[in-house]
Amino acid sequence: MNAPPRDYSIHGTTAGKIFTIIGASSNLMFAFNTGMVPEIQATLRQPAVENMLKALYFQFTIGVVPMYAIIFIGYWAYGASASTYLLSNVSGPVWVKAAANISAFLQSVIALHIFASPAYEYMDTKFKITGGAFELKSLTFRIVARGGYLVISSTVSALLPFLGDFESLTGALSTFPLTFILASHMYLVAKKSSLSSLQQSWLWLNVVFFSCMSIAATVAAIRLIVVDSKKYHVFADV
Repeated sequence: MNAPPRDYSIHGTTAGKIFTIIGASSNLMFAFNTGMVPEIQATLRQPAVENMLKALYFQFTIGVVPMYAIIFIGYWAYGASASTYLLSNVSGPVWVKAAANISAFLQSVIALHIFASPAYEYMDTKFKITGGAFELKSLTFRIVARGGYLVISSTVSALLPFLGDFESLTGALSTFPLTFILASHMYLVAKKSSLSSLQQSWLWLNVVFFSCMSIAATVAAIRLIVVDSKKYHVFADV
């Protein structure tokens, strides 16, 4: 559990740094993932829109504090050579690291269920699963289908040691378009007659800029995957 020597320099070529920064932007968008809130609005207490806004306000005020605190404090404490999974570099009592890992695991289980809720809804609709949650047919299907989905997802995550690169690709292909491009364009189409020229220009700027960012981030993420796949083997982090 020894921490690596502190090294705050940023390694790599200029091109590599640029691609990494662009890829990190889509990874950051994927981490915030505000587009997930409308997808799970059916599970929110009414009024759904008001509660979605409360969640967004909380996320971008109080919620960003621990996220950025971990980033900057972790960089200060361990430098640029720290592991992607920061707890791999933590030194100190074993029980502290064990408690931190258990907490991270429990949080990931909850987060995975939230992210998987659209897939759960699709499977329930596809196979016409109705009735109470504790009816034998419904309960059996959900245990098998949802449990299988979680097992497959977890296996794929463990299989790919550079999962962060795939998160960048996911953010580039889904989070950027859903959160910024599609939302801005839909609002523009729906409210066009009541929007001022300045508001329309701002929305079109969002559409064009984030379309370019989505394309650039996709290229950067694919490059990161290709480069990292040459250095790692499957299940390297297990």
